[in-house]
Amino acid sequence: MEKGKLLYEGKAKQLFETDDPEIIWVEYLNQATALNGAKKDQISGKGELNNRITGIIFDFLRKKGIKNHFIKHLSANEQLIQSVEIIPLEVVVRNVAAGSFSKRLAVSEGTPLKAPIVEFYYKNDELDDPMVNEDHIQFLKLATTDELIQLRQMALAVDQALVGLFDSIDIQLIDFKLEFGRRKDGSLLLADEISPDTCRLWDKKTKEHLDKDIYRRDLGDIVPVYQEVLNRLEKRGE
Repeated sequence: MEKGKLLYEGKAKQLFETDDPEIIWVEYLNQATALNGAKKDQISGKGELNNRITGIIFDFLRKKGIKNHFIKHLSANEQLIQSVEIIPLEVVVRNVAAGSFSKRLAVSEGTPLKAPIVEFYYKNDELDDPMVNEDHIQFLKLATTDELIQLRQMALAVDQALVGLFDSIDIQLIDFKLEFGRRKDGSLLLADEISPDTCRLWDKKTKEHLDKDIYRRDLGDIVPVYQEVLNRLEKRGE
């Protein structure tokens, strides 16, 4: 497998073509961003941690029957994934009130939700990724009715699996963001990454943040925090 030309560069990753049109080469970057890119820093080691955490989680989800685009790790900060057409929606699942949810609805952070809440956001940096409902999504032709049903079902299945995974390593899964893609046959795959960049994670005992809120809120260095998440995941797998 050979690394080809750059296809896409985002806030946290670069995607390259390979000699197989169905496979993409991903390089995780040591870049941290917040506030839709308004805050940005280079943080040594971050890319490697997110790459390794994402691989472990995607392998776990595959064993739980949740199909995703992860193939294998190539190096500390590189992996191979299946090529998909990314649906321009962020699917957010919330188990506990926090972040924008708390601000928007005046619900105290840490308030447990009676059932998981699924939200959709339009992936558009110029519009600051606005929250959208199913009518908006269909008007913008971002996804079909059947796809929306699948997205919700898959997101809730991921939530159920991840709540159990993190609970087993004394971490509470507060909320998280998912992205999905279409394969050529039209079927959907879980895509992008699942890491402390995309999840809000709290230590079950201390309630300390184990996620990117450390960076967003200037609470300290994220590398030791992300390393702690990785250490617990790897220890669980031993």
